[in-house]
Amino acid sequence: MDYKKVIPCLDVMNGRVVKGINFVNLRDVGCPVEMAAVYESEGADEVVLLDINATHEGRKTAIAMAARAADKLSIPFVVGGGFKDLEGAHAMMAAGANKISVNSAAVCEPQLLTSLSDQFGKEAVVCAIDAKQTSSGMDKWTVLTGGGRTNTGLDVIAWAVEAAKRGAGEILLTSLDCDGAQDGYDLALTRAVARAVAIPVTASGGVGKLEHFAEGILEGEASAVLAASVFHFGQFRIREVKEYMAAQGISVRL
Repeated sequence: MDYKKVIPCLDVMNGRVVKGINFVNLRDVGCPVEMAAVYESEGADEVVLLDINATHEGRKTAIAMAARAADKLSIPFVVGGGFKDLEGAHAMMAAGANKISVNSAAVCEPQLLTSLSDQFGKEAVVCAIDAKQTSSGMDKWTVLTGGGRTNTGLDVIAWAVEAAKRGAGEILLTSLDCDGAQDGYDLALTRAVARAVAIPVTASGGVGKLEHFAEGILEGEASAVLAASVFHFGQFRIREVKEYMAAQGISVRL
């Protein structure tokens, strides 16, 4: 059965979960490990933990967090943020992470994806892509790095294709235009990337209604749907989301 995943994302800063709109105006939400455990109990298929200020000290904090999560969780969890080399990835995997997510470092050095894939297997390598629509057309998107601060000018579709060829096993695709706005995923973006690569694509950025989760799968053609705010602030429970998706004919684990 080709089950579609529902994945909560926890943006972590200084050991705490934070959330904002379009990556700004962040506010404290809670403890990442405790929240992840709650999400697992509600039926989450996977959890993403993003260390959004991965300085040297931030990385130490994230490694300790991963070790605690490994003790607490039985579902897979992904850790991302600030990875620049194999050494950092080794430390995180040794702490218990199931997958490593790389974003800016992969854009700067695409060979990193291959090295990670060779070391851990492609199923453990997630290429995170932060995308923003260009001014030149509705179906054109550019890759941003540095937490959305740097516009690389790189075409999102071309980069997704290259990332898959380099060894990424999944694409975590976030629309910066939609992030935190709760108006729905960028379905055209998600669909374009999903059709361009043969690896799973996770839709991220913009959930505000139950319908948006189903749209990410049915219209965006994603393999998984990710959300943060609507889970963190109790707007929806994961079980509720899965039951709605199942009612729309989507195969999910209940």
